[in-house]
Amino acid sequence: MKISVSMYSLASTIKKENWSIFEFIDYAADISLDGVELLDFYWSDGDRDKEIQHVNQALKEKGLIVSAYDVSNNFVKESAEDRRLETEKVLEGIETAKKLGTNIVRVFCGDLHGGLTYEDGQSWIVEGLQQCAGKAEEEGVYLAIENHGLLAGKSEQVKEIIGKVNSPYVGSTFDTGNFLLVHEDPLHAFNRLKEEIVHVHFKDFRKKEALEPLKGFKSTEGVELIGTVPGDGQVDLASIVKGLKETNYQGFLSIEYEGHEDAKESNEEAVRRLKKLLE
Repeated sequence: MKISVSMYSLASTIKKENWSIFEFIDYAADISLDGVELLDFYWSDGDRDKEIQHVNQALKEKGLIVSAYDVSNNFVKESAEDRRLETEKVLEGIETAKKLGTNIVRVFCGDLHGGLTYEDGQSWIVEGLQQCAGKAEEEGVYLAIENHGLLAGKSEQVKEIIGKVNSPYVGSTFDTGNFLLVHEDPLHAFNRLKEEIVHVHFKDFRKKEALEPLKGFKSTEGVELIGTVPGDGQVDLASIVKGLKETNYQGFLSIEYEGHEDAKESNEEAVRRLKKLLE
């Protein structure tokens, strides 16, 4: 298994220090990563193809590869035209992933809004992914559904969607922390999805303490969770890594830190801990 860090894991530093993708690549090389996870909303407003060329050159110089390219789509839109535009985002993401040399495109299903439920949105999600799966198969790129947010955040929902799309190139971005937001044991979720995993987000949360001023993420039952350095929260990460070894998972473990401490220091500590688990 290889280690990467999601650029989103440095979100606070990127905002504070006005980092571009290139500063992030320099940081990733400094902490001895194998790869980086890039996102669709971190490009500049200039010539995208030219920027991709420069990014590829910087990656080559630093000895890094792209572990995954993340698309921030939402198929749960009531308008057919809006859903078409979300499909276009994913199709464009497949093209960008190929240019970056990765065969993983992280995708979302959608967000809860306007009283819509998972049952309301499931057919739209499946339809959108099916419309993208053909191109993914042609290009040899996996669409890796992240258990993100409160809509399709449960392992049974992710597995059901993957089954309904029915493509060998649609799998799971297994986010170890996000299952806590839907009150599912991450290890239980792993055992359900272990055959579908093509990418992993290495993440952890803890419960917010009473009167603690920090803002967290609210679960489906209103419990507030705070992002932590992996190993300081509720996720049994050692057992999940052990399970990945047993299934002979050969992909990336990509750190995604969402806490309030210094992001650079927190990610460096996360890398140190993950390397020990992989020994």
